[in-house]
Amino acid sequence: MAPTASKEIYILGITRQGKAFRPSDWAERLAGVMSQFRPGGPQPGSHLGYSPWCIPTAIGSTKCVIVHVDLKEYNVMAWDFCMNFAKDNDLQTSDTRPELPAR
Repeated sequence: MAPTASKEIYILGITRQGKAFRPSDWAERLAGVMSQFRPGGPQPGSHLGYSPWCIPTAIGSTKCVIVHVDLKEYNVMAWDFCMNFAKDNDLQTSDTRPELPAR
């Protein structure tokens, strides 16, 4: 992916071949791992909520994770982990909110 001025990167639960990514809770798992990376650093109990820099959501029926570029400024290794997760699993990414058809 080319450098972008966008503040958010969408990691979509769709492979480059157009297939749904499994397991179905992948977005929550990824965001859960990233929960400690947050403004002000990890706090007691911060593992119980998602980081504002890595949020699982759905667009239509497609699971996705929104990764904010502030994560990269805070911890480049955490950013690389998210981007490499998408790359390693051949997931589509977008620097704008995608318009996805309902599945």
